[in-house]
Amino acid sequence: MTIAIFGNAMKSRTLSEVQHILAFMAEKGINVLLSQELRQELNLREYPGFPENWDGDQQPENVYGEPIDFAISVGGDGTFLTSAAAIGDKNIPILGINCGHLGFLAEVQTDELDDILQKLVNGEYTIEKRSLLHLTVLDKDGVAKDGLILSPNALNEIAILKQGLTNMLTIETKINGELLHTYHSDGLVIATPTGSTAYNLSIGGPLLVPQSRGMILTPIAPHSLTVRPIVILDEWKIDLKISSRYDAYMVSVDGRSQSLSTDMSLHIERAAYTTKVVQIGDNGFLKSLRNKLNWGK
Repeated sequence: MTIAIFGNAMKSRTLSEVQHILAFMAEKGINVLLSQELRQELNLREYPGFPENWDGDQQPENVYGEPIDFAISVGGDGTFLTSAAAIGDKNIPILGINCGHLGFLAEVQTDELDDILQKLVNGEYTIEKRSLLHLTVLDKDGVAKDGLILSPNALNEIAILKQGLTNMLTIETKINGELLHTYHSDGLVIATPTGSTAYNLSIGGPLLVPQSRGMILTPIAPHSLTVRPIVILDEWKIDLKISSRYDAYMVSVDGRSQSLSTDMSLHIERAAYTTKVVQIGDNGFLKSLRNKLNWGK
C-alpha cells in the first residue's frame, strides 16, 4: 500500500499529526509520499516527495513502483480542497483528518486517529463520490479562454463577487439557455451538495446531503426581498453574464480568486470526474450536522 500525505506545513498541530501518521505507517510497513512543503518543514528527506502540480490523467510516477492507494489530508476543509485540487481526476480517494474548525470535509477527529488509520489499513471503509463544478470563461465572442482559470474545477463552490467596496453586480443567469433571473446583488454562489455547508451556508443557502445530484444558486445580499436560493439538477448548465460599474468582477473557485473583465461571461456545468472521499465508521454527514451545528442540542 502507498499513501500520499497533504497538510499545511505552516501549522504546528498539522506537523505533529503528520509525524504521528508517519510513525504509524512505518510500523505497518506502508509506503508514504509527502508533499514538498511537509518534507522541507519536517526535514524528512528519507521520504519521497510528489510533484505539487500533477499533470495529465495518470498518477504521478513514484519510487515505490505502484499506484497511490489513498491520500490523507491533514488540516481543515481548506487543506482538503487543496488536496482535492492537486489530485484532480487521478481517482485517488482522500481521507480528511481534521486539525481545523468545523471540518465538514475533514471529518475525522485527531483523538480517534489510530483507530481510523487501522481501519483504513484493514479495508474497513466506504468511498463516497462527490460531484464537482467545472468553470469555462468565454470572451465577448463566446470563445472559450482555456487556461485562463488555472484550477477550473470546484468541489465546494464557484462564487461571483463584486470587486469594488460599494458597487453592485448585475448577473444575468440562464439555465439550459432559458433566463432564470437577473440578480442585482453583491454576488452569486453556485455550490455543490458538498459545498452546501461552506460559503452557501453562511449566506443562508440550503443544506444538501453530499450524495445529492443538484447545484445550489444562492445570491449574496440580493437587492430584492423576493429572491431566494434555488436548487437545480446538476446535469443542467448555467450561463452567467455579469455587468458592473467597475467593468470587472471577481470569480472564486473554491477560494482561488481572480479578477475578470465584464466582457467575459461564465459557463458552469458538472465536472467530468468526481472526488472520492473515504468514509470510516460513523464519521458522516448526519453526525457532522449533530456535532458541528449542534442539531438536537
